[in-house]
Amino acid sequence: MPNLTTLLAVATITFAAPALAANPLVTITAPADGAKLDAMAQAKLVYDVVPGPKGDHTHLYIDGKEIAIVRELKGTRTLETMAPGGHEICIKVVNKAHTPIGLQKCIKVTVE
Repeated sequence: MPNLTTLLAVATITFAAPALAANPLVTITAPADGAKLDAMAQAKLVYDVVPGPKGDHTHLYIDGKEIAIVRELKGTRTLETMAPGGHEICIKVVNKAHTPIGLQKCIKVTVE
């Protein structure tokens, strides 16, 4: 039978874990910031979002233009081919009214 110290340690971990998961965060793991993309190929966007208590889902933007509403908080999305030149890709966390809450991640890529 576990002793009181073991039970308290397990209880602390059990109650602390959800609090850590609530820390809002947006990550884009691909393409990398500053990546060079092929103009003739579709790139894959790999992302992970923890929207926090004020966020509900995300919107995807390319060069400031909203191109998709993304309800999956983690995944891969195929991007349409882009014209040659520099582009900014952003994932913005929004609330249920689709209003950005300020949490976002943007990367810059160059299409050649």
